Amino acid sequence: MGDQMVFKRYEIKYLMNRRQRDVVLRAMEPYLSIDEYGRSSIRSIYYDTSDFRLIRESLEKPVYKEKLRVRGCGPAKAGEPVFVELKKKYKDVVYKRRISLPHAQAEACLAGEARLPDSQIGREIAYALDFYQALAPAVFLSYEREAFFARDGGDFRVTFDENIRYRQVELTLDSDAWGTPILKPDQVLMELKTSGGLPLWLVRVLSRQKIFKTSFSKYGTAYQDILLTERKGVRQYA
Repeated sequence: MGDQMVFKRYEIKYLMNRRQRDVVLRAMEPYLSIDEYGRSSIRSIYYDTSDFRLIRESLEKPVYKEKLRVRGCGPAKAGEPVFVELKKKYKDVVYKRRISLPHAQAEACLAGEARLPDSQIGREIAYALDFYQALAPAVFLSYEREAFFARDGGDFRVTFDENIRYRQVELTLDSDAWGTPILKPDQVLMELKTSGGLPLWLVRVLSRQKIFKTSFSKYGTAYQDILLTERKGVRQYA
């Protein structure tokens, strides 16, 4: 997942089918390489209040919003490293701050049973916990990801996410990645991550394939599905 702990960038999202994904992949070959992790299984636990205050406010599209989560690659045992991430967005710019901790320590810190590291990022996470009060694991999200980086050494990155699933039980990173899907079987979510503009070759491919920018939040979509299924009085997991 990389060693970088502070990010400031734009994150632009596109929903597409697998045929369109394959066209984009072919066009990317001269410019981007797959990262060191190849295809990885990303798992996250999103923290929120009992009434989902953070995600409700985020879906209202305010100028500023933030999310708190713990993230790992694959099932994480107690001593394995995970990231505690505070993700903020202000005027379309994403600011991500994270620290790496052993899984069990990360859970203890966010539960108020241990102290977060005395660092700038640790203090920012501690402030968020104190500000929102009673944050707790709310939703588990998992997906399969392929990530690519620019060969020219720039900060441009592309990720493709498939099999995005969520659940509200077994809220720990050391369990299997099962849950309710939030994409159609043939859908893929592409994210472009950059501090500047998009390369012209990619703009041309997206235009020819009629792939358009979309507003999409994995946690937000899961929350909306939770509301829908609760109204129907049904809870199903695939």
